[in-house]
Amino acid sequence: MLDKPALRARLRADRDGFAAQSSTAILAPEAFVERLRRGMTVATYCPVGSEADPTQLAAAAAASGCTLALPFVVDRSAPIRFLAWQLGEPLVAGPFNLRQPQPTSPEVAPDVILTPLVGYDRRLNRLGQGAGHYDRAFARYEKAWRVGVAWSVQEVPAIPADIWDVPLHAIITEEGMLWHAEK
Repeated sequence: MLDKPALRARLRADRDGFAAQSSTAILAPEAFVERLRRGMTVATYCPVGSEADPTQLAAAAAASGCTLALPFVVDRSAPIRFLAWQLGEPLVAGPFNLRQPQPTSPEVAPDVILTPLVGYDRRLNRLGQGAGHYDRAFARYEKAWRVGVAWSVQEVPAIPADIWDVPLHAIITEEGMLWHAEK
């Protein structure tokens, strides 16, 4: 098994190649939409580079009466905060090429967290960028439904998991949703 930095490099290259050759979109699977309830807060994200785009998932959440939020990042070590946001609302530049809400937007507690992935496995382990932002967010909002968003080419047989790595409840790709219904 590759170490995490080597695996990240390989999976980013796979993701870049797939995104460059594909016009496929991530659609909102019925099982995802059925879990949404009016009044829930769904944290989404703006994709960077070849990350899978969760726009259709966010649109489904908004159509279901959910409040949307985006991560707000200050730097590598500070925890991310989720700030309220509406589709189409202007964004500001953040670190790491992120687009994020105005810093004065209200902070919210998400019920669902959509997270970008570098890689994943069928046990719903995830490989992120390596800063631990989402692992810390998952620990802070431990009752939130954790949903990874990725391209199917980002799946590997096994992700090396450290003790602090928090598995997902579901993963949505262009091929559908992988999840364990009891979670």
